[in-house]
Amino acid sequence: MSEPFLEPILRQLRLHRVKKHIPKGSVILDIGCGTKASFLKTMSPHIKQGFGVDFKVKEFQSGNIQTKQLRLENNLPFADESFQVVTMLAVLEHIDNEKEILQEIHRVLIPGGKLVLTVPSVWSQPVLEFLAYKLKIVSEAEIRDHKRYYNRKKLKKVLIDITQFQDFQHHYFQLGMNNFCTVVKRS
Repeated sequence: MSEPFLEPILRQLRLHRVKKHIPKGSVILDIGCGTKASFLKTMSPHIKQGFGVDFKVKEFQSGNIQTKQLRLENNLPFADESFQVVTMLAVLEHIDNEKEILQEIHRVLIPGGKLVLTVPSVWSQPVLEFLAYKLKIVSEAEIRDHKRYYNRKKLKKVLIDITQFQDFQHHYFQLGMNNFCTVVKRS
């Protein structure tokens, strides 16, 4: 089955925004890397090593990229302080146990490590549902799987107040339909 035509465009816009937040030579973890680990493959020349996890991905290792098929429950199968950067691009809204996964991300980041994430904004829900259910230009299954939508206040609460990250940086993008956020683990 082919991908709805708007999906790759939205993905490329997210990737472009995120790429500049990945320091050259980093070891990164991409949570929800997708079936093809596209972001990691794009970043491969720029990073030291990249790991991707997703319940949809076929496990492979190629050069400095490795993927693991994994359903996100409560634990990430990585040692403490393993990564300089963790990315979650359009993933957190699909996860049932948001707080537990964010605590796991905090655990696997090195002190001073960065979490980079994108999530749909609260204002995008009716738009995404229209694009998915009526126009069929974004994935209906993906939209039906959204557990929550976010605004700046909700993100700050879960990332700073609950998970204890710091240096909260937030911007809306794509006409306010998406949140872009970075936070840092205390050094």
